Amino acid sequence: MAVERFEDLIAWQKARGLTREIYRLTRSARLAKDYSLASQMQRASVSIMANIAEGFERGRRPEFHQFLSTAKSSCAELRSHLYIALDANYITQEQFELLLGHAEEVARIVGGLRAAVAKQRDTGRTKSP
Repeated sequence: MAVERFEDLIAWQKARGLTREIYRLTRSARLAKDYSLASQMQRASVSIMANIAEGFERGRRPEFHQFLSTAKSSCAELRSHLYIALDANYITQEQFELLLGHAEEVARIVGGLRAAVAKQRDTGRTKSP
């Protein structure tokens, strides 16, 4: 069955959940005081889901693949920011591990989708990912 809307992609759904968690975290008292880091974390998480959506809507496999690469890179950026938040004592070890695990899961799912899109692109298939 072909996916017709980006909202149906598991990768986008998981990225949305991660973004929701990041916004909740960055509004907490300690982290909210570091506006720059909080903003960077929000932008990185938003970038993940936005690139999945935008790439899907482009309707071309090479472009979708490129946008998925950017989404996966944004997962790495977010993970790096989580280390900063931990090292600055803005978040607990437990919060860090939970969010890091979620970010890694999103990265794996996006990476798997990217590999599937690349395979379809390389074989010339025309169905939706």
